[in-house]
Formats: sequence, structure tokens, C-alpha cells
Amino acid sequence: MAMAQYRLVDHRGAPHPVLDDLYESLEAAWSDALTWWGDNVSSVSGRIEPMAIGVEVSTTSGTWRTLRYPGS
Repeated sequence: MAMAQYRLVDHRGAPHPVLDDLYESLEAAWSDALTWWGDNVSSVSGRIEPMAIGVEVSTTSGTWRTLRYPGS
């Protein structure tokens, strides 16, 4: 059985244009998302913005399932 992989998606549900990578855990993916968002979006706007990044997990059938929707 293959291990699950995780990926980050943008506000449209497409693979994130900058954080386009596969992660071994939800925690690793979300940690990268939080760091990137804090460095590139929150610090630029000067206020806390809802995170427009979501997380998907690979399924055994080869598709992706959303675990966390962008903005949630």
C-alpha cells in the first residue's frame, strides 16, 4: 500500500503555483503553507488575511481529496 501524499492548492483548488510540492504529512504541508503565507502575504498587507491555501491528500485510486479548503 502506498503512503498518502499531500499537496497545497490555491484559492481555485489548483496546485499552488509556488508551493507545488508533495508532502509526506498534513503537518509538513500545513507548516510550509503557514510559513509562506506569513512571509509573503500577511507581512505585505500588514493585516491578517484568511489563508487562501488548501490541502489535498492522494487517494488509493490516484485522485485527490480536499482535507482543508482555502480560506478555512
